[in-house]
Amino acid sequence: MKDTVYVLGGEQTDFQRNWTKEGKTFMSMFREAVQDGLEKVGLTPEEIKKLNKQNRIGVFVGNFDAEQYATQGHMGAFLTEVDPCFYGVPSARYEAACASGSVALDAAQTKLRSKDYDVAIVVGLEIMKTVSSSVGGDFLGTAAYYEKEAQGVQFPFPKLFGKLADVILERYKLEEKRFMGALAEISKINYANAKRNPKAQTRSWFMNREHADARGGAFNMAVGGRLCITDCSQVTDGAALVVLANKNYAEEFAKKKGKKLSAYPKIKGWGHRVAPITFEAKVAESKGEKWILPWTRQTVKDAYDRADLNTKDIDVFETHDCFTSSEYAAISAFGITQPGKEHEAIEDGVIAFDGKKPINTSGGLIGAGHPVGASGVRMMLDLYKQVTDTAGDYQIGGAKNGLMLNIGGSATTNYVFILGK
Repeated sequence: MKDTVYVLGGEQTDFQRNWTKEGKTFMSMFREAVQDGLEKVGLTPEEIKKLNKQNRIGVFVGNFDAEQYATQGHMGAFLTEVDPCFYGVPSARYEAACASGSVALDAAQTKLRSKDYDVAIVVGLEIMKTVSSSVGGDFLGTAAYYEKEAQGVQFPFPKLFGKLADVILERYKLEEKRFMGALAEISKINYANAKRNPKAQTRSWFMNREHADARGGAFNMAVGGRLCITDCSQVTDGAALVVLANKNYAEEFAKKKGKKLSAYPKIKGWGHRVAPITFEAKVAESKGEKWILPWTRQTVKDAYDRADLNTKDIDVFETHDCFTSSEYAAISAFGITQPGKEHEAIEDGVIAFDGKKPINTSGGLIGAGHPVGASGVRMMLDLYKQVTDTAGDYQIGGAKNGLMLNIGGSATTNYVFILGK
């Protein structure tokens, strides 16, 4: 029988920081994230050594492209540079573009469910401000089919998700002004939510609906078809850490902390699906389907089925708003509306911070930031905060279950986790 996986806590770096300007490298970020995260959870070097002697702990590192951004591979081995307590601890790097953090989470939970380990430390990180935006855009293009979709294209991903906006408009026969207004409202909501988050990249930035609506001018330039700067997630330096444990260890850990096991949330459901890698193939294959991205919808459904839950049971969502068009499509994938009706949930305030189904209370990738390899882990951390009532100023009331959607490429790799008590 498979074991239950609990989240014991975690921490993230301040996503507003520019580590290169501070004269620091990825290793400084790695060290700070791990040390602060383990201290926050209360997992000591002595405990790590004890678990390691019994081969009951592993480390799982999510990272997309350190080879290009930091001229460094073999990221899993760098735990040994954080603290000698990691000498001998099994550790490896996991990659699936923007879903790299979720692949690391999945590998970690698999080891715990199979009872191979008692504890798994999951770290996601990306340092991105080491290069210009145009060079970074080319690096990110390798998350698509580079030769066919990104080579020689400036900022390929805004253009790919601009095409998603085009397909949504065409397939569901939407009124363009209303649809673009819905995208602007998504941007406004996520920036507003980020102002409540003390570690969000854009917490001190100015953004309102008028700015988001003013497309194509000097202050909101077009970057991909109908999409403009306000529709885009950020280029971010950042790392996040969460600690997972099986039921027996979580019970022991809770006792040591003077808590009950019920104080810690568990992963109730998960889903993982991979779609055709090119956006063109996705659109062609989904003709006649209700959802433009049926693989994303199926991933959500898989998680609901494993958790024996559905949309009505989810109190808060963290989604992959790499662009406003991706969040728009996620609304129906979650089951909040039918496909083609997503704008209604946006206009009616359903997904707002104080709405019935709030999305990206943290600010999401647009507001909080998007250090590519860290985003999946950061999403899990924010679900943990919500369901344990520790999110501070961005806490919503009575959150029992949270769902996260993390995608890689143009919704090629799809991951969903449901966390709850």
